[in-house]
Amino acid sequence: MTNNKRIVIIEPYSMIAQGLRLMIDEIKGYEVSAIIADGHYIERVAPLRPDIVIINPSIIDIKRRGELDELAQRLPGSTFAALVYQYVDPDVLRYFKTTIEISDSREKITLKLRQLLESSEQVTESTELSDREKEILIAVAKGLTNKNIADQYHISIHTVITHRKNLTRKTGIKSVSGLTVYAILNNLIDIKEVE
Repeated sequence: MTNNKRIVIIEPYSMIAQGLRLMIDEIKGYEVSAIIADGHYIERVAPLRPDIVIINPSIIDIKRRGELDELAQRLPGSTFAALVYQYVDPDVLRYFKTTIEISDSREKITLKLRQLLESSEQVTESTELSDREKEILIAVAKGLTNKNIADQYHISIHTVITHRKNLTRKTGIKSVSGLTVYAILNNLIDIKEVE
């Protein structure tokens, strides 16, 4: 039995799906368990228990967005990546931890897959954010400096820095942009509030 990370690709176009599979097959430690080309992916993906699901978000219209929630509930240990090669509604992209662009090189795809799994493992191992940490996260996502945050919440800059260190430890995310995406994906802030 192999310890490779299992990937399922949900993509209606065979040429794109097979090309992505060939690229992933060359990455050590990963294997494509299945390619699903039709709309009946929920029943077929869940028994495979993939580590990563790469899905073309353009196959999900407004009426079918609930299916992504259902799939995420059936696969609590899986992470989701969007395979993007045309315009995708930002509301749909919030379901995904990362995007794989059609123009990405094998090296870039490798990096994204590794980051996807690392952030997933770190978030799984972490504890829940406190209410204060959520407030600090929202302030960071809005672009406030440590001094501005300290002034807004009447705390010292050292306390702000401690909260930010805790955010990094608990989420596994080091960059402000990454924390902003985390806040948006977890519905702590609306994308329109980001500067």
